[in-house]
Amino acid sequence: MKKILTIAGSDCSGGAGIQADIKTITAHKMYAMSVITALTAQNTTGLTAILEVTPEFVGRQLDAVFTDIVPDAVKIGMVANADIIKVIAQKLRQYNAVNVVIDPVMSSTSGSRLISENAQSTLVRELFPIGKVITPNILEAEILSGIKISDTKDMQSAGLKIAREIGCAVLVKGGHSVGDATDYLCENGNITCFSGERIDNPNTHGTGCTLSSAITCGLADGKSLAKSIAGAKKYLTGALKAMLNLGSGAGPIDHMWNL
Repeated sequence: MKKILTIAGSDCSGGAGIQADIKTITAHKMYAMSVITALTAQNTTGLTAILEVTPEFVGRQLDAVFTDIVPDAVKIGMVANADIIKVIAQKLRQYNAVNVVIDPVMSSTSGSRLISENAQSTLVRELFPIGKVITPNILEAEILSGIKISDTKDMQSAGLKIAREIGCAVLVKGGHSVGDATDYLCENGNITCFSGERIDNPNTHGTGCTLSSAITCGLADGKSLAKSIAGAKKYLTGALKAMLNLGSGAGPIDHMWNL
């Protein structure tokens, strides 16, 4: 059985973060492990509080995982501060982690900021170079590239710039744009387009977490990055089409639609 480690924050309402990752990994019939970076008080209407785990304890969790059940792939989501990012980067290098997928979680679907501003440069400098791919949405790609994104050409320009500066592949996600949910993979100066069907579903809480976790599962299974992304988009489309309707805000998707 393939083993996946997710490093992220906890979402007590179950739609995003660690909970979404574990559900996604389980739906792919793989073994999920988790290192929790923060506890959040949030639901479908927004986020009200964050309690960060100490960097030292994050490190102890990583030691516990890598010295016993070695992951075939690692997904990284919410990392709240620079010290936690440094510990994660150091431990992943120490244990020669492979197939690292980084979802640069900077804000929640409801718009709440999930990472301190002074952690952003540390994320780019310390963690991104370890990644096989990072998966920013349009807002995050704008922040990372400094390019205002208004169309697909801008998405590609931003992705190429980020990839060139950090030295790893970048998947700019189009789910927050107008039109089809088309994503662009920018890698080694090349661009691959992944067209997607836009689902008329207001419940999109945790879609970014879910997509990046599904990509991680594909890589753990030995698939290429392109095939992993294509498979992840198909899985996410099915989860959105299931039309789960929970909560009074932007609700979660049905991670178990295919079981």
